[in-house]
Amino acid sequence: MTTGDNVRLTGAEGRRYVRHQIRQALQEGNLAPGQRLVEQDLADTYGTTRSAVREALVDLSAEDIVTLVPQRGARIRVISVDEAVQITECRAALERLCARKAATLASDKQREELREIGEQMTQAVSTGKFETYSELNRRMHAVMIEASGQQIARRQLDRLNNQMVHFQFRLALRPGRSEESLVQHLAIINAITDRDSEAAATAVTAHLDSVIEQLQATKKN
Repeated sequence: MTTGDNVRLTGAEGRRYVRHQIRQALQEGNLAPGQRLVEQDLADTYGTTRSAVREALVDLSAEDIVTLVPQRGARIRVISVDEAVQITECRAALERLCARKAATLASDKQREELREIGEQMTQAVSTGKFETYSELNRRMHAVMIEASGQQIARRQLDRLNNQMVHFQFRLALRPGRSEESLVQHLAIINAITDRDSEAAATAVTAHLDSVIEQLQATKKN
């Protein structure tokens, strides 16, 4: 987003913009757990006022993405492996619901989009394009949730996933993880496009159980 030399976003617009940019930076790996967030630096980077940044940080603190420490400012919140496992368990319950409903409610266009994403994911893994695969991974889950029509689940999953971004990057880099994850995602896609709600829920459960196993393995290491 471009602003004039002396024009800074403020108010509700600036607040929303900063929230969006920080979430985006987390997804892209440009912010890390524990990283300090300086209000003036963020205001200069995003072309907003400091008050807009301050309000956005309060919002992100309420979402458990940012930690606000009196007299010490804000940092990206650090999540333990145990907490990451609990978040994934909650995510599994919501995504099973979405997968079941998507298998029944998805439009022909959404089913075709899922098939195309599956093909693109397969190509990304075969060519070692792991960043592309990660983006397609997020897109697949987004289409599934959108197809389910479950807006409450979508909002809760957005919040949970924003907290898990760092762990998702770490897991994606583990040897063989992308290949394993691809098989699991294709199973979800196939179940939804085949209109098999129970198979879709089972595939989601298998995938997120695998994520939990991987998280627990990082703790042992």
